Amino acid sequence: MKISTIESLHCNAGWRNFSFLKITTDDGIVGYSEYNQSYGSGGVSSVIEHLASLIIGLNPLDNDVIFATLYATTRQAPGGINAQAIAAIENALMDVKGKALGVPVYQLLGGAMRDKLRLYWSHCGTYRMHESTANFMGKPTLKSLDDISALGQEVRAQGFTGLKCNMFVFGERNYTHGWRRAHPDRNADKPLIRSVYNQIEAFNEGTGGDVDILLDLNFNFNTEGYIRMIRALTPLELFWAELDVYNPEALAYIRQRTDTPIASCESIYGIRDFRLYFQMQSMDVAIIDVPWNGIWQSYKIAALADAHEVNVAPHNFYGHLSTMMSAHFCASVPNFRIMEIDIDDVPWKDDLVTHPPEIVDGHLIMSDRPGWGCDIDEDAVRAHPPI
Repeated sequence: MKISTIESLHCNAGWRNFSFLKITTDDGIVGYSEYNQSYGSGGVSSVIEHLASLIIGLNPLDNDVIFATLYATTRQAPGGINAQAIAAIENALMDVKGKALGVPVYQLLGGAMRDKLRLYWSHCGTYRMHESTANFMGKPTLKSLDDISALGQEVRAQGFTGLKCNMFVFGERNYTHGWRRAHPDRNADKPLIRSVYNQIEAFNEGTGGDVDILLDLNFNFNTEGYIRMIRALTPLELFWAELDVYNPEALAYIRQRTDTPIASCESIYGIRDFRLYFQMQSMDVAIIDVPWNGIWQSYKIAALADAHEVNVAPHNFYGHLSTMMSAHFCASVPNFRIMEIDIDDVPWKDDLVTHPPEIVDGHLIMSDRPGWGCDIDEDAVRAHPPI
């Protein structure tokens, strides 16, 4: 068996594009992966095209050999777009391998430790805060804290036991602080702290206190700002505060001075970079992006996290194929905490795959179909040309 062709596919997903990689072998097996070149990752497809020439004709079952070869080729510029391109290739190879052997990908990682995964509703309210994205989904725009409370009721009614939100501000102008438009000024001032506190209270009111609340602070503060915000929210007992910090010492400093569990590292690449965060005991939960790292490498990172007594969770705000890729990762590691998924999305999202995720009572049910357990419907992808 040899790799014969590598092709990228793209489609409109409302306010961004979904991107997929298709690897075909000389005996007709097709493997897919999902990758992301929105939100600052433009150019991944070009790097994949460049790297493809290095692996045409190789055995797709040698996924770690191929990764090591591509890493060696790009190690003078590690991480970033190079890492994402290599990860897309690795993930498609794992789909090929699972199909060739007739087993789910989680079996290639040692088997499934669980057959269902607890989910949290990610970006809960974020897309509804903005009229343009709300219109894509056919949802009402959020205009008040009462709307936040009503959304909390919706989350609970659908059986979810966790939700994650960004920072919402209501007033003369309603907006999501720091989402899609970063602020150079990274301070947590009192009006913003009050606004976020009221928002979390409204979610708690709507859910009746039965749903865990996760707050994503992203890259929006410096060390002092993160500490001020997290300390102010302590009475609300967040499930975790999620923040992005490229300095493991600074992240450890924040964790030591707050009482809320800290989740981080969704933008970190590879076992070498994660190692520093584990050594510094920087976070309670390591967030690992499977499309950015590749599932085989993500499994290695999770094993290192386990050795440091750290839980893991996937970064997954993409399409359904990415959800299944992340699900196989979550099913196979002992230190899984909870899984991210976007529920609000464009109405044609289900059409893009042959088997959308099966969600029952806020849990994703694992499939025993070979590979990822779902393929891309290429006709549906072509029916929605990329923007």
